[in-house]
Amino acid sequence: MKPYFSLLLTAGLLASCTTVATKRAPMKPAATTATTGKKPKAVGGLTTGKPPEQIESETLSVPAAPSADVLGQLKSLVNQAVQAPSKADQESYRLKAIDIVENKLNEDQLEDVADESDFGFLRGHAMFRLGEISLDKKDTSDAKMYFNSVTEFVPGSDLALRAQEIILQLDSAKNVKSQTVGVVLPLSGRNAPVGQRALRGLEMGLGLHIPGSGFQLAVMDSEGNPDSARRGVERLVKEDNVIAIVGSLLSKTAPAVAAKSDELGVPTIALSQRSGLTEVGPTVFRNSLTSGMQVRALVRTAMEDMGMKKFAVLYPNDPYGIEFTNIFWDEVLARGGEITAVQTYSVKETDFRLVVQRLVGTYFGEARQDEFNLRLKELQSSGKKHSVRQSNLENVLPPITDFDAIFIPDSARAMGQISAMLSYNDVRGVKLLGTNLWNTKDIAKRAGNFAQNLIFVDSMTPANQDRSRFVNEYRSLYNEPPSLIEIQAYDAGLILRQLIAAGASSREELVQKLGQLNKFPGSLGNLSINAEREIERPVTALTIEKGEVIPLKVRK
Repeated sequence: MKPYFSLLLTAGLLASCTTVATKRAPMKPAATTATTGKKPKAVGGLTTGKPPEQIESETLSVPAAPSADVLGQLKSLVNQAVQAPSKADQESYRLKAIDIVENKLNEDQLEDVADESDFGFLRGHAMFRLGEISLDKKDTSDAKMYFNSVTEFVPGSDLALRAQEIILQLDSAKNVKSQTVGVVLPLSGRNAPVGQRALRGLEMGLGLHIPGSGFQLAVMDSEGNPDSARRGVERLVKEDNVIAIVGSLLSKTAPAVAAKSDELGVPTIALSQRSGLTEVGPTVFRNSLTSGMQVRALVRTAMEDMGMKKFAVLYPNDPYGIEFTNIFWDEVLARGGEITAVQTYSVKETDFRLVVQRLVGTYFGEARQDEFNLRLKELQSSGKKHSVRQSNLENVLPPITDFDAIFIPDSARAMGQISAMLSYNDVRGVKLLGTNLWNTKDIAKRAGNFAQNLIFVDSMTPANQDRSRFVNEYRSLYNEPPSLIEIQAYDAGLILRQLIAAGASSREELVQKLGQLNKFPGSLGNLSINAEREIERPVTALTIEKGEVIPLKVRK
């Protein structure tokens, strides 16, 4: 593995889901931890983990859960660990006793074990566990007391070394350089170009391109690896004494950065769209155009401004498609709307003919046989010439379009292929709804006959980019326009820079100020924090007019 590095800069997208046979009872996509808002499990941290030994022995009887006499049973195991006839049996008893202490005792029982000499070697393990519990409670004073007790009780042991390492981390967490900000980004590997773009934006947000800004940026390469990202956070806190951390971009590494930063009491502004990220802890904030922000704006526009009530959903069977579909579904129902048809497709799909036929009910001819026979008879008796294609099931039966719009949470390219098949299957008079993935230069060409019927959302619009000082400054420095990645990183840096300059000189003060963010002038508009510590970005509904992307004009 390539070694990570610290560099000080100064001024100068699977879960499987059931395919839904369209009409008449669509099933919501199967939710998984990868695509829903469930709280990610914290990865690593000061609680360095417990020994994984699981010794099974038919001759040892250990309670499955704590009971009133569990402490008496523990004392028995301690004695057996000393008196058993063989070293192998002694070790088995010892490991069983440690497992109970580390996994099955409550706080009061741990205190009893730590205080009583009859528990022998288990006392150190009880002290260590109490230290971990104190860390979970954010009580660093008690945590240090317990970990110091471990080093005194079992000096030189592996347990004592682990305790000493945590003490050093806690001590280093107190040292803060108020104008040093850390960042964890993928700066090597296949995601390096994205990481470099975010780094550019962050540097400009902190004013590092302006002589005499006074700020420093400590950079860590996550390599796209959660373990490297976690170690990077430790280095930033212990060696660089950063006041805050920005990152990570990737859903794979973002939980590790968030969890480790929160454990160390360091505020972090994540740039990832990973669901549930701010639930990791109270010091975790996020500045990203999330799926929730996009869907809320899209559904609000469709239902409140456009008067739509019924929707179909056509989505890829990948984390992005499933997550957006679940949020869209919930938002529509919450506003009193209805999902009338749903169809999923493989991410490798290139021919959407059958996918569209399933969505609009022309694929399942058996359910419409009488209607097919009648319409075919009418067609044959009309006297008009018709091709073999017109006699096909899907071309005799009209599409069922009992919806006002189709939500397609996929790329502009996929939307283009789908729109062609919708036209082929005579689907007319419906809108296509999408995400910021559709905000591309060639979107009108890809949409074909549906170019005038697109509604999608994004933070970036031609108007707010033209007015943005940052966008113009970025163009002058790098001879290209910034993407949303640079813009979000820039805003994160600018927020930290201004809050610190205004007097937030400690991590605790910075957490408080971030939690009060309201109408902060960002690069594309005002930014405000919500109750979930998400920085709400301006989101605009967009459409196509004369081949150009423009803000949607609502005609009421």
